[in-house]
Amino acid sequence: MTGATSGLGRNLARALAGRGWTVLVHGRDESRCAAVVEELRAAGGTAYPYLADLSSLREIAGLGARVTAEHPSPGLLVNNAGVGAGRDARRREVSRDGYELRFAVNYLAPVVLTHALRAPLRAAGSAQVLNIGSIGQSPVDPDDIQFTRHYDGTEAYTRSKFALAAFTFTIAEEYAADGIRVNCVHPANYMDTAMVTEAGVRPWSSVEDGTKAVLHAIDEGARGASGHYYNESRRAEAHRLAYAAGTQRRLTSLTDQLIAPARDAGASGS
Repeated sequence: MTGATSGLGRNLARALAGRGWTVLVHGRDESRCAAVVEELRAAGGTAYPYLADLSSLREIAGLGARVTAEHPSPGLLVNNAGVGAGRDARRREVSRDGYELRFAVNYLAPVVLTHALRAPLRAAGSAQVLNIGSIGQSPVDPDDIQFTRHYDGTEAYTRSKFALAAFTFTIAEEYAADGIRVNCVHPANYMDTAMVTEAGVRPWSSVEDGTKAVLHAIDEGARGASGHYYNESRRAEAHRLAYAAGTQRRLTSLTDQLIAPARDAGASGS
């Protein structure tokens, strides 16, 4: 699970460990990863730390390679890590690869990691990919995929979550042939996380609320549901354009161009 060292991710890690899952704890900070792993193990769970900066395509490819080598048949991938609008929504930030940061971390990283782990997920026989999305979704501008014009951090965030939903629906049927179910969930509105606090928003809900919604989506996937979007614990409709074949094809084509360096890194074994 990505982004497992704080907020929703950390609370979900506890819940999954409590259900008997072996939890691969991803984070950027070694000490925070170690603290979560220690906590889960102390409670009787099984957990391992995985460090990677999701703003780097090369590090994401490396993360996928390490997981594949050390855990060749994982049953669940939760793409949870995310970047919010930021303290100053007018300030455009970029990833280590020079891509708009929210699009890179919230969307490109899940795409690269999901593709990297397809083979081991298939080996599990009955696995899931769950993308942590948002009810806030704005169509991506294909002519300004990097959001260089009239930048707004909040819209950059909602564009990335639109893209993540579209990706979910794009691969769901394809991955079904491998026995992999793919879904997307908006866990809760404005949870009490650092991301929400940083944006200056007073929390409306808790990470416990969000965890319940995510666990519900996982349970739905275990029962065979795939290609669905959940608003908290209810099956719902994402933005209508996220289902459009033309939108999906254009986004996939643009994405393939952006993530080519990660594919090259994976092919070279870097």
